[in-house]
Amino acid sequence: MKAPHARQTIACITHAAGALREAERPLRILGLLAWPLSVRERFLASDGAKLPEVDYPAVDVKPVRQALAEARPLIARCGPAREWLERVSNHLATAADMLTQLGRPGFFTASITLYGAPTKALPDSDASPLQLARRLRRIIDGLTHLDLGAPPRATASAEEVAARMRAAVSRFFGDQAPLVEVTQTLSANATAGPDRIRIRADAHFTDRDVDQLVHHEAGIHVTTALNGRAQTALPILAASHPGTTRTQEGLAVFSEFMTGCMDIDRLGRLADRVLAIQLAIDGADFCEVYRYFRDQGVVDTMAFEQTRRVFRGGVLTGGAPYTKDVVYLDGLLRVHDFLRSLVAAGRADVLQLLFCGKLALADIPVLCSLAELGLLRAPRYLPAWAADRRFLVSYLAYSGFLDRVGLGQAHQRHADILRSAPRIQFCS
Repeated sequence: MKAPHARQTIACITHAAGALREAERPLRILGLLAWPLSVRERFLASDGAKLPEVDYPAVDVKPVRQALAEARPLIARCGPAREWLERVSNHLATAADMLTQLGRPGFFTASITLYGAPTKALPDSDASPLQLARRLRRIIDGLTHLDLGAPPRATASAEEVAARMRAAVSRFFGDQAPLVEVTQTLSANATAGPDRIRIRADAHFTDRDVDQLVHHEAGIHVTTALNGRAQTALPILAASHPGTTRTQEGLAVFSEFMTGCMDIDRLGRLADRVLAIQLAIDGADFCEVYRYFRDQGVVDTMAFEQTRRVFRGGVLTGGAPYTKDVVYLDGLLRVHDFLRSLVAAGRADVLQLLFCGKLALADIPVLCSLAELGLLRAPRYLPAWAADRRFLVSYLAYSGFLDRVGLGQAHQRHADILRSAPRIQFCS
C-alpha cells in the first residue's frame, strides 16, 4: 500500500496532467495555420507572381492561460514529475503566445523558441539543422548520375487512397480507427489526426505516397495519440504539443525507413524545407521561395505546398517564417541514436514507452519513474516494425556495431577499387 504522502503526490500529478491537457485543447496549431484551397488557386493563376493573401482567425488564448494558471500551483507539488510538467507548461504558454502573433514577426520569434532555427546549434552537438540539411543535399546531389529508374507516377486517386487507408486503419485500430474522408477544401494533399484522416479530392498519389501516409501519419501519429488517450492517469500524453514535435516527427520519419517507404525524393524534401526556411529568414518572400522550389524541378502545386509550409503563420514578405520543419532531420537522428542506445544499454524494455503517447525523448526518465508508480499503461497499439522486437533489436544492434568498427582503411580501399573500375554495361 502506498503511503499517504505518495498517494497525494500521485493524485497531484494526475490532476496537473489533466489541467495541462485542458490547456492544450484550444491550441490546434496546424488547423489555425491552414490556408483555404482558394489561396493556392489564386496564386497559381497569377503564375506565382503575386503574394498570397491569407487571413488568420483571431485566437482567444485566455482559456489556455487560465488553465495554465490553475495548473502551476499543482505542478509545484508534483514531486518527481515537476520538472517534466513545468517543461510542458512552458511549451504551451509559448504556443499560446505564438498564436496571438499570426502573420506578424512575433510568430517567428515564438516559433524559434518552440522548434529552433536553421542556424541554431542543436543540443549535444556542434551541428545546426542548416548544416545537416546542406550536407544531406550535397550527398543527394552527388547521386544524380545514378540510374534510379523513372519516378513513380501519381496515378492513385483520392477515392482509391481513401479506400486503402480505411482498410489499413481498420485492420490496425479496429473500432478506434479514425474516419477517412475525401474533401474539397484542403490545401495539403492530406491531413491526419486521431479522429479523422482527410484527403483532398483532386489530389493524386503514387503507391509510395500512400505507404508513407499510412506508416507516418497512421502508424505513428494516430498510434501515439490513441495510446495517449488511454493514459487516464497522465492525460497530457494525449496532447500533440510543440514540446513533443521533434521526437514525434523523428519517430514518424524513422518509421518510413523501417517500412521501406522512404525514397530519395522524400529525403531531399526534408532537407530542402530547412534550406527554404533559411532563405525566408534571410529575406526571401513567398514568391521567391516558390521559385526556389520550381527551379529544382518541383511541379507548381507541390512547390506551392512546400512554400506554404514555410510561410504559414509567418510573414509572407520574408524574414519571419514558421520553423517547425527544422525538426525532422534532427528528430530522425535523435530517435535513431536513442533506439541504438536502448539496445546498447540492454534497455529494450523502454522501447514500448516511446509509443505510450505524445512524448519527447527528454521525458523518458520521468515516465520510467511514473510507470514504476503505476501511472502508465502499456501501449495498446504498436506499428508492426516496433512490435517485431527480434527484427528491430537485431537491426539496431548491427547499426551500433557498425558505427564502432574501424573500417576507415577498408572504405578507402573500396573507394579506390570503384574509382578505377569502369561503369557496368551489361550485354543484351
